[in-house]
Amino acid sequence: MPRDPGEDPEALEAGRLLFAAECRFFHGAQRLDQLPPIAGPEVAFAGRSNVGKSSLLNALTGRNHLARVSSEPGRTRQLNFFDLGGRLTLVDMPGYGYARASKDIKADWQGMMFDYLRGRPTLRRVVLLLDSRIEVKQADRDVMDLLDRAAVTFRIVLTKSDSTTPPALARKVQEVEALVRTHPAAFPGVLVTSSETGAGIPALRSELTALAM
Repeated sequence: MPRDPGEDPEALEAGRLLFAAECRFFHGAQRLDQLPPIAGPEVAFAGRSNVGKSSLLNALTGRNHLARVSSEPGRTRQLNFFDLGGRLTLVDMPGYGYARASKDIKADWQGMMFDYLRGRPTLRRVVLLLDSRIEVKQADRDVMDLLDRAAVTFRIVLTKSDSTTPPALARKVQEVEALVRTHPAAFPGVLVTSSETGAGIPALRSELTALAM
């Protein structure tokens, strides 16, 4: 049986090397006709507003300002594309589920975002972030259903694990693993991370590196 990439020293080192490479923003798209030309493999990052998506992207790439960390939820309103070492494209998707977000932004997730997810042949995986400290929201469940309909494999990653207690985190993992089993597009298991302590970051790097060119 092959090793889990998160436990394989060679895979961990490959992930460290790739994510230490140059990572640069190269394109933003607010409409489908603005998407960049199809090239190499893409991995998209999605999650509710304030889930820690920008912090996770910064932690993965070892940069402080790759993705802007905003105190204003719902700020990201377009697909932002980052080239990682010429081998993998990281796509920062707009946050969802923010009560004050305009109706147009909410509609985007049913329209443009779904069309991107369903129609992008180079999209290898969606990393769906959930806050380990709070309950799974209906908006999260709706996005999981959307990903099932788009037939895009998604990996659930718990964020902010340093801000909860071990017993509470264990219960959260158990709850989310049960949820994963109900979604055909979900990648098995749950990855627990913290952008503050670095927990789970090497394992996620190695997993995503396996999708790169």
